Amino acid sequence: YQMSIEPAIKYISVSDLHFDRKNPRLVEYDISPKASDDDILKILWDAMDVRELVQSISASGFFPHEALIVAIERGQNIVIEGNRRLAAVKTLLSPQDLTKKNGWNVPKISAGEQKKLVTLPAIISARKDSWRYLGFKHVNGPAKWTSFAKAAYIAEVRREYGIPLADIAAQIGDGYKTVQRLYRGLMVLEQAERNKIYDREDRYRKRLAFSHLYTGIELSGISSFLDISDDAETTEPVPKGKLTELGELCVWLYGSKKQARQPVVESQNPDLRNLNTVLSNRDGIAALRAGTDLSKAVEISRSPAAVFEEALLAAKRELTTASAYLTAGYDKSQSLLRTAGTVAEIADDIYSEMERKFNPKPKKSRLTES
Repeated sequence: YQMSIEPAIKYISVSDLHFDRKNPRLVEYDISPKASDDDILKILWDAMDVRELVQSISASGFFPHEALIVAIERGQNIVIEGNRRLAAVKTLLSPQDLTKKNGWNVPKISAGEQKKLVTLPAIISARKDSWRYLGFKHVNGPAKWTSFAKAAYIAEVRREYGIPLADIAAQIGDGYKTVQRLYRGLMVLEQAERNKIYDREDRYRKRLAFSHLYTGIELSGISSFLDISDDAETTEPVPKGKLTELGELCVWLYGSKKQARQPVVESQNPDLRNLNTVLSNRDGIAALRAGTDLSKAVEISRSPAAVFEEALLAAKRELTTASAYLTAGYDKSQSLLRTAGTVAEIADDIYSEMERKFNPKPKKSRLTES
């Protein structure tokens, strides 16, 4: 993964180095193009463990072989690789200001050590010449980004340089299917926002569980609900006639603060699978739209036979556990004895009805005159 770069390392003043507002990690936090370096520094500190790097650099200095990668854009030195390291150095060079402003615990270093950090080693390289290396390192390499950051980077390379997804996958050392899923998931989310049917800032939880979306749209029920396009490269995977359904899906996945609605999906297992089951069934969809709890909507979506079998097997498991703890766990409580009696009667009724259906008794014959 070689880059077309200037071979020499250049030392650049920290004051002339700027954070990359297009950095996929920062994109995940909806950084405004007008955000100041101080705003970005705070996000890097709070969300990306810059504190650990501050401790390391304060103790050992900045290693020259870990040069930043810098793109010169609009006359500015933009750090396209090494934003966390730049944040750590900026923090160490102004610890009193940042400690007072943000309440951070920043170690003080000597004037001599500060002088060593005033300029940092950098390699000058355009984004177009660096994307393969950055993608390999952060998408499938040792310093992996989150799934959303990966998707944002793949989409940027696809849009900016016109690289097909298959070529992106080959260059960064990841599987085509993974790259396709991440890209399609982001395209679905961006399509929802572009059409103003959902805003990720309106999500109920602080964290955007992006994997719920890109995994969910690969499942048959959710895919059919949205009528997802088979075109892996399209920027509009959901047809216009299904945009309302896309808005519904986003609320079910992420909730809505404005509507005071919590997401119905809290985890992929079992919630996402259950949502897929519900969206495969017309009655289940209607129930979910009416505000029915996901677990109840699942029951409505499934056949009575499947629900009955699952409930019966679950009851068996629970009763087996109760039996195992009977000797040590039963304290001669009359209330529990009555509960056991009720369970026994219910079990008798169920068994009798099952036996009747399994082996109906023949109709009794009557004596007649003929």
